[in-house]
Amino acid sequence: MSFYDAVLLTLALLTIGGIIRVVIGPTIWDRLLGLNLISSKIIMAIIVFALMIQRTFLLDIAIVYALLGFIGSVLIARFIERKGE
Repeated sequence: MSFYDAVLLTLALLTIGGIIRVVIGPTIWDRLLGLNLISSKIIMAIIVFALMIQRTFLLDIAIVYALLGFIGSVLIARFIERKGE
């Protein structure tokens, strides 16, 4: 098992922790935090995978995914804060 494989496995296990937080979370804010955690772990996995196969275009995909995840989190938080209006 290479170093990259170990890092990807660790990220997968941490992502499972985020999924558990989304499912169990007692409040909607805990669920939103879990979704942010999952998003950040996926971004890190894309970056590690890009390093592993030595393809730099995947880093651009990771940046776009990070921007979309941030915008989505802000919009969901505003929607929740306004109580769905």
